[in-house]
Amino acid sequence: MCKQCKTNPVYKQESGKTLCKTHFIRYYERKVLKTIRKYNLIDKGDKVAVSASGGKDSISLLYLLNKLCKERRLCKLEAIAINEGIHGYRDKLLNTLKNFCKKEKIKLHVFTFKKEFGFSLDEILKKVWKKKLELNPCFICGILRKYLTNKKARQLKFNKLATGHNLDDEAATFLVNLIKGNLELSAKLGPKTGFSSQKAFVQRIKPLYMCTEKENIIYAEIKKLLPAPVKKIVCPYKKSYRQEIEIFLDKFEKSHPGAKHAVVSNFLDLLPILKKRYASKELKKCKKCGEPTSNEICKTCELLEMLRG
Repeated sequence: MCKQCKTNPVYKQESGKTLCKTHFIRYYERKVLKTIRKYNLIDKGDKVAVSASGGKDSISLLYLLNKLCKERRLCKLEAIAINEGIHGYRDKLLNTLKNFCKKEKIKLHVFTFKKEFGFSLDEILKKVWKKKLELNPCFICGILRKYLTNKKARQLKFNKLATGHNLDDEAATFLVNLIKGNLELSAKLGPKTGFSSQKAFVQRIKPLYMCTEKENIIYAEIKKLLPAPVKKIVCPYKKSYRQEIEIFLDKFEKSHPGAKHAVVSNFLDLLPILKKRYASKELKKCKKCGEPTSNEICKTCELLEMLRG
C-alpha cells in the first residue's frame, strides 16, 4: 500500500517506499524539475526543441516540458523529429507523435533522411550489405540523426535541444565507453552537453537524466500518452554491442537494486576530471558541407561519400 494515502501502489522506490499513481506523478515531476534546476538546463526565455521520436521517453519529456512551459512560462517549446525511413517502424511512431503534438498544440518539425541525404535508412543498409561494409546500423543511424538534428535545430534558431535520454541510457553509454577505452567520449556526456560558446552546436540537455526507463514507462502509462500498439514497436535494426551491455545492466539491477543509479552517480563525480583532461578541441568547418567537425571532413560526409562511391 502507498504509505501516504493507503491506496494501491504502482511503483516501489529503491528505499522500499511504495507510491500510488497520484504520489508517483508528484515524485516523478518533482525529480525532473529538480534535475532542470540543479544542472541549470533551462532558463526563462530559452527556445527549446525536443528531439522527439514518438517513443515513451521523448513523449513523456515533451508532455512534461510543455506542461512546465505553460504553468511557469519557462520557455518556448517546439519539437523536431527525424524520419530515417525504417518501414513499419518510424512511420508508426511518427503518426503517434503527430497526433500527440496536434492534441497538445505543439509545433512539430519533421525532416527525412531521404530528402536531406538522398537515401532512407532502409536504402542505406541495402547498400552497406551489398558492399559488405562492416558498419553497424545503429552507428550509421546515430551519426546521421545527430548531424541532421543539430543542423535543423540551429537553422530554426533553437538555443537548447532536449533529448529523452534517461538514467539507463547514461549508465549503458558510460560502461560501453569504459570497456572500449573511449573515455574521451564520456567527457561529452552528462545532463548538459556541449558548450554555449560553440555556436555551431545547439546545446543538448537531458531533463530525464535522473529518471529510470521504468519510471518513464509508468509515467507514460498513467498519463496515457501512448496508444497500446505503439508500446510494443521495436526497431528491427537494433542489435549492437551496447544492447548487450543494456541486457547485462538490467539483470544486474534486478539482483542489486540501485546499481544503475550508482554507476551514473560515480560517473558524475568523475565528469569534471574527464572534461578537464579531454578539453574540447577547436572545431573546423567540414570542407564538403560546412558543418562543424574536428577533422577536415565530417563523419556524415565520409559516410555518404562511401555509400555513393
